[in-house]
Amino acid sequence: MPDILVYAEVQKGEIKKGAFEIASKAKALGGQVSACIIGKGVEGLAGELGKYGADKIYVVDGPEFENYLTEPYVQALAHVAGLVNPSIIFLSASAQGKDLTPALAARLKVGALSDCVELSLEGDKVIAKRPMFAGKAYATVEALGSPQVISIRPNSLGVEEIAGAGAVEKVDVNLDTSKIKAVVKSVEVRESEEPDQTEAEIIVSGGRGMEGAENFRLLEELARAFGPTATVGASRAAVDAGWIDHGYQIGQTGKTVSPNLYIAAGISGAIQHLAGMNTSKVIVAINKDPEAPIFSKADYGVVGDLFEILPKLTEEIKKIKGQ
Repeated sequence: MPDILVYAEVQKGEIKKGAFEIASKAKALGGQVSACIIGKGVEGLAGELGKYGADKIYVVDGPEFENYLTEPYVQALAHVAGLVNPSIIFLSASAQGKDLTPALAARLKVGALSDCVELSLEGDKVIAKRPMFAGKAYATVEALGSPQVISIRPNSLGVEEIAGAGAVEKVDVNLDTSKIKAVVKSVEVRESEEPDQTEAEIIVSGGRGMEGAENFRLLEELARAFGPTATVGASRAAVDAGWIDHGYQIGQTGKTVSPNLYIAAGISGAIQHLAGMNTSKVIVAINKDPEAPIFSKADYGVVGDLFEILPKLTEEIKKIKGQ
């Protein structure tokens, strides 16, 4: 059975859901599962990974890791990989993971499989499925070198509590500061009670058909009705119009998401948008144009005026939830 190393990303003082997802998947594949957590003041978080399959958690904790920067983090993760000697390394394909994955693979002189949505094991080798050509096709891929460095699209595999031994070991890393060519001066994070779009179970998105910033309250009300696992998204047209912040954008030039439920209101379904959400488990489209391309991808389609449909849908969800 393979030895697997999982990188557990920390954001806002918490381990991201994507880390639990890849840890539980690693445990399901069998073999020894190690995890690596990097940051400042993160040692107290490490034990939580044991609930999701980590047999051993390596903690790299220090002030030099307070803010993410590629070079220090890749040095730290490569150091832990040298201790574990894994045949597989999993990372989440978050914004940070998309930066760290190729950097780690280059440091270890191996290839990388990025943004995978399905995994299977043949011997000690992972066979992965990943979208290509803006989601219009899927490729089955295998990394020939060792370790295999693989990033997994958040929400693709699901989270399962599979207890591992959960032993914690702190690791000291002597950074080669001569290779660090940048410094983080400040980090500006949008304050929100909503989950990040990449980890949300439900996303209610609006496009050009919303007709203005003031109408996005309809989406916000529906998301609140669904509960704390839901959030709002947007198409590029809505973002470019200045109706909502770029941080909400879903698509080829925004975030790539895989929620359990994706509601597209007033979104025509351009290929750039579909590339960011076509791996959603269930897609519901609301559009007054019956010929809108989004209907070809939707599991359920509603042809009608979203300004009438969204409030009624919100009302029905509240009834179901007992609100």
